[in-house]
Amino acid sequence: MLTALEVFTVVSVGLMVGVEFSVAFVMNRIFAGLPEDSATLARAHGGRMLGAVMPVWYISSLVLAAVWAVAGWHHPGAGLVVVAAALLIVSVLMSVLVLVPINNRGKTWTPENRPADWKEQQNRWDRYHYARVAVIVAAFAVLVTALV
Repeated sequence: MLTALEVFTVVSVGLMVGVEFSVAFVMNRIFAGLPEDSATLARAHGGRMLGAVMPVWYISSLVLAAVWAVAGWHHPGAGLVVVAAALLIVSVLMSVLVLVPINNRGKTWTPENRPADWKEQQNRWDRYHYARVAVIVAAFAVLVTALV
């Protein structure tokens, strides 16, 4: 049972890392190459779509890591799982405190109603998103290391 939990947690966090990495280094660069009006609409749609899914994914990944840490407390690597869970907590806090508020504004933007500082807000979201991606990549690497 513990092995199944470990595998499911690593796969869940790994897929989450892949999605967020893709947003940072693929999708946002594609959107940046579009005309401004199209880029605004694309990012707003992406914000609505992923804004509905990612909170559940972040929380469930954290819960899985916490359950693994508790269930495997007396097994090798438990300390690493606790470190990974702590990193996932940091990623959730970053999301709730910084990224979600910007995303909630951005997902309503159209070319007609976007604020004067919309580019600055997008750039701020991107910078914090890069940091969050680094945090979840580290959590993923620590979880994988806990398996060995």
